[in-house]
Amino acid sequence: MFTPLLFALLLPAFSALLVYLVGGRSVRAAAAVVLLTSILDLTAILTVVPRVLSEGEYLESYYWMPMLGSPLTLFVDGVSLSMAIVTLLLIISAVLFSVGYMEEREGLREYYALMALLTVGLVGVFITSNLMVFYFCWEFMLIPTYFIIGGWGYRESYRAAFKFFIFTHAGAVAVLLGVGAVYMLTGTLDMIEARTLLMASPQEILRWIFIAFTLGFAVKMAVVPVHMWLPDAHAEAPAPMSALLSGVIIEAGAYAILRISLGMVLPSISDATLTSRFLYGLSIFGVISAFYGAMTALAENDIKRIVAYSSISHMGYALFGLSLFPLAEGVVGVVLHLVNHAASKGLLFLNAGAIMKQTGLRDIREMGGLASKMPLTAVSTAISSLSIAGIPAFACFISEFLIFMGGFQAGVADSFYYITTALMVVATVFSLAYVLRLFWRVFLEESKVEEVERESIYMALPMAMLSVVVVVLGIWPGPIIELISAAQLG
Repeated sequence: MFTPLLFALLLPAFSALLVYLVGGRSVRAAAAVVLLTSILDLTAILTVVPRVLSEGEYLESYYWMPMLGSPLTLFVDGVSLSMAIVTLLLIISAVLFSVGYMEEREGLREYYALMALLTVGLVGVFITSNLMVFYFCWEFMLIPTYFIIGGWGYRESYRAAFKFFIFTHAGAVAVLLGVGAVYMLTGTLDMIEARTLLMASPQEILRWIFIAFTLGFAVKMAVVPVHMWLPDAHAEAPAPMSALLSGVIIEAGAYAILRISLGMVLPSISDATLTSRFLYGLSIFGVISAFYGAMTALAENDIKRIVAYSSISHMGYALFGLSLFPLAEGVVGVVLHLVNHAASKGLLFLNAGAIMKQTGLRDIREMGGLASKMPLTAVSTAISSLSIAGIPAFACFISEFLIFMGGFQAGVADSFYYITTALMVVATVFSLAYVLRLFWRVFLEESKVEEVERESIYMALPMAMLSVVVVVLGIWPGPIIELISAAQLG
């Protein structure tokens, strides 16, 4: 019997050795193995879509460690399945982009082997309901990410990689404490079972568990004030890794807050006043992150740091959306925004990488006039930028609209959300300002660049593919909304 989730988890792990061995003869063959593995993973994940749409979830359970009292459960619903699909799309795009982008670098068989291992952690986080397996994947993704940033990054790459590792590992310690406390109280590691069993647990301990989980996940999410690792890591990482950092890794933090902090722990906290204060806090820090990221991006001149600070801003939108839990519009809006932002921001980082690769520059003040020299990159950058700005007909517009609609609906019962939602709407103006500035300086201003390299087909193809995804998500979001709505999180 074919077990698609176990297949999707184990295939990239076993392929890493093959990638390393094949890479000794041909680097492109190593890339092809990772690419094929990711495509097979995506195909396996897609086979469970009909089951999730009809039944709301899909579960695989395996005999594991009897002493832990929980089987190894691999689980997807509409939320986690949506995240797994966009994750694999980004991995496929990043690997294909790497063939052209990284062709002049050394040690590429190690690079592609690390990309295969990274796939295990990235996909595993989204396809399990076992807290121990979740934590393993949560931590495991740090190792290949550290070595990819450090080994193939730009200026102070290992410094940025170390900063990323220290911050996110510190957050993981808080997550581990939360996992241990849940197991101590319930005797199970299964998120679904624990949600019910936690109802009978002491309220004081539940509050600390909620804080530990949320703080640990917020560090990975890189919202203010635990965002300090993100600008350096995103700016110094090679562009394909930046696309995965911004498109998947930081979004895993938002997913985990929704799935574990809000979905598993919060329903057991009986103090309504305390719950409201928790959610108020998420809303306030969401607003702060949205403004801080957008305004800092507006002042930056390094193309990758502009896109990096934009990620902080958009995680502010996600955090604000999480504060609307369990309102249906808020939950659907924030998950859709994670999907849309992943595709849009992953594409924008690939665009930035293509510009840097073909011009040898990263300061937007030194560019200009590249629209005629790099037409495909110009069109692709326009699509990703307009989506990030929340312009209608592009992906992020509809998810931001749903979040804001949820915010105003929450304001009917609690006027606090009228204020924070209005501020979030204002933040979109700054988003539009920094992407317009970026596009004008790079593509439309008087040319300061005499010659550029030819656009590689390996770089052009993933940019074109993600551009289509961003447009389709913007004009036809119905199928993904239907898939997300099939989940029961509220």
